[in-house]
Amino acid sequence: MWTNGCQSLTFSTRVSIYNNFISEKHRWSPVFASTNKSVVDLSLPAKVESLLDGLKWDDKGLVVATAQNVDTGTILMQGFANKEAVLKTALERRATFYSRSRSQLWTKGETSNNFINIHDISLDCDRDSIIYLGKPVGPACHTGTATCFYTSLDDLIDDPQAGKSKLALSTLYSLENIISQRKAELASLQTGKPSWTKRLLLENKLLCSKIREEADELCRTMEENEDKSRTASEAADVVYHILVSLAVKEVKFEEVLEHLRERFSQSGIEEKKNRAPKVTKN
Repeated sequence: MWTNGCQSLTFSTRVSIYNNFISEKHRWSPVFASTNKSVVDLSLPAKVESLLDGLKWDDKGLVVATAQNVDTGTILMQGFANKEAVLKTALERRATFYSRSRSQLWTKGETSNNFINIHDISLDCDRDSIIYLGKPVGPACHTGTATCFYTSLDDLIDDPQAGKSKLALSTLYSLENIISQRKAELASLQTGKPSWTKRLLLENKLLCSKIREEADELCRTMEENEDKSRTASEAADVVYHILVSLAVKEVKFEEVLEHLRERFSQSGIEEKKNRAPKVTKN
């Protein structure tokens, strides 16, 4: 049953479709998640197709389909999809579109192997566009970039001839990118202006002491009942220093988000109990 407003057609949570190999030929079969075990639901394609009847297809039978990274929120690419493409995506869990120039379906990655593995599909409030929420395997753009959106309108206004590539990044990932640039400058022996980030990248003990210090200050905002703006400010300090520590260890924040997503369906107590033992390098 649909309700008013923008909401998700949560195939993963409402009908809990999961991929399951059912033969040596690697044919995909949709199954339902059960508290006991997965059971093949042979009526699932008909159920999904019935849901898709509620979309407002244009006069060519298409809707706009946008692919978005399930962990980072990054917009990966945009295309068009007909009913068959969306149905195929829902059942096989790989982003599939309809090529208007070739008049045929195409699954992202079918030639490059840079698939987008789908976790969910969302509908907008008007039911005339959808989001494929998934995890990309390799670059989403045919140019080799992580996303097809890498040209800034503001940059073009300043310089119409500018060929500079600038990925459309959110605040968090813009910060991660800046830290990565500082690390690259250190590796290339570029001096530039004095940088606190560069110093932290070079001094592990200082970095660790700052993480502990900022985490303590964040806790004090709760213990001393400080206002929300102080809590937000101290939390920002913690996030910044954590991102620097990840850069030192060459870990992307996206990897952190992957771990968090994997824990959604389990108790925190059970998750900690089942963690692999720590491995230290000599």
